[in-house]
Amino acid sequence: MTSPALKTHQSDLELAAAILARDRKATARLVEIHSDTVHRYVWRRLAPNVEMVEDLVQEVFIAAWRSLKNYSGEASLQTWLLGIARNKVEDHYRGILSRPLADLETAADEMPASEIDLEAGFDAGRQSERAAEILMKLPYEYAAALRWRYWENRSAREMAAASGRTEKAVERLLARARQKFKRLWLEMGLEPEGRA
Repeated sequence: MTSPALKTHQSDLELAAAILARDRKATARLVEIHSDTVHRYVWRRLAPNVEMVEDLVQEVFIAAWRSLKNYSGEASLQTWLLGIARNKVEDHYRGILSRPLADLETAADEMPASEIDLEAGFDAGRQSERAAEILMKLPYEYAAALRWRYWENRSAREMAAASGRTEKAVERLLARARQKFKRLWLEMGLEPEGRA
């Protein structure tokens, strides 16, 4: 008896082979099967700039088509596509942080760093929903920096190296972003988990 995982593996390899043989129906099938998952992944990381989501999703599928000859089947096609999506999202974050940023609230530099444990907030279900709502209200550069740092688990050093900024500049941007996040969190009357 064939396990469901083995069947998926075989069907993924067969689909990839059909696409490489220039079967247009197979290409359409790949998009049909996986576009919703890739779209949700990208949308969650780019919102509120949803007009960019469609372009990035398209870039994911174009990159997948171009590199499909390298697909070995070690992971499912969905996992492989999400890996490409993650790289495209990180390229987007890198682009956001590498361009000159306007002075987004210089007053935030004077305020103390956030006391909210953002990592716990992003990991916990209910707080994650609240955090996503607040990220939608932040200036886009702040939201991109926080998503890159906490959802993609990148250090300030990694973000600096990838964006061409100094580590100090990235740390200042993150501090301003966390402060603005905290202010919005408190304005919404939300208390961090475990605090009274």
